[in-house]
Amino acid sequence: MAATTPLALALPLLLLSISTLVNSLSPNYYDQSCPGAESKITGVVKKAMMNDGRVPAALLRLHFHDCFIRGCDGSVLLNSTSKHKAERDGPPNISLHALYVIDVAKKEIEAMCPGVVSCADILALAARDAVALSGGPSWQVPKGRKDERISKASDTKLLPGPNFNLSQLQQSFSQRGLSLDDLVALSGGHTLGFAHCSSFQNRIHNFNTQTDIDPSLQPSFAAKLRKVCPMHNKVHAAGATLDSTNTTFDNVYYKSILQGRSIFSSDQALLSVPRTEALVSKFASSEAEFEDAFVKSMIKMSSLAGGVEIRHNCRVVN
Repeated sequence: MAATTPLALALPLLLLSISTLVNSLSPNYYDQSCPGAESKITGVVKKAMMNDGRVPAALLRLHFHDCFIRGCDGSVLLNSTSKHKAERDGPPNISLHALYVIDVAKKEIEAMCPGVVSCADILALAARDAVALSGGPSWQVPKGRKDERISKASDTKLLPGPNFNLSQLQQSFSQRGLSLDDLVALSGGHTLGFAHCSSFQNRIHNFNTQTDIDPSLQPSFAAKLRKVCPMHNKVHAAGATLDSTNTTFDNVYYKSILQGRSIFSSDQALLSVPRTEALVSKFASSEAEFEDAFVKSMIKMSSLAGGVEIRHNCRVVN
């Protein structure tokens, strides 16, 4: 049994503010009140992707980071004020971007249906579109979330980190009602995107007292990472793509883990126990199995929501 940590103590208190809305969310929620909302969001995401290939990964990450604090409630979108630092300015969220995509979608939807569609729903739909437009599956997103008025930078310490081991990951996911199977499936979101050197420096320099490099890394891959990210790297933008097809939503991420070419310690951790290792192998050999599991886990994760209002502007409370 894992030792009790500050995370284990703090998280249940935080989650008291979350309502499980599985029964009140509906794929048809806006069919009467704003029937054009979904197509409008898809159009905005598609246009943004044409101008910036990083948008899909950014939107998917935004959605994850939103859901893992108080549920999927748009709190990650709120601006900090002179007296209060919001989630988006917490250390794990400094590199979040593409928030402008949600701003554009919100502005266009407000012109059609003022005060009807929440920022939290826009973000959930944009994340789905990011996956689908990158070659991945599409799905019916249950809708009806409300937007939260609370957003604290200090709460971002509860986000699962790239250096987490399996026990820490399992604890973080289980506190949110997500299983070990959900953990492996949702980790597949790492098929999109890029990681800065600081997120995996621990694997390629001073790994432990016996070796400089994580022995689970393929030697040639480790050498490539060390070249891009030297010990005293001063290039802020330096890093590596999360897999070799980082703009396409596919199952290459799982193949990379089995080949010793994963980026984060948390990726490699999925091989720690037979259950998760078996799932990695299954998803590596069958893209269809991965996509089916990913969709089910995304719906499950995004159905945990809170919030109290429909924001007129996603960056400020009403």
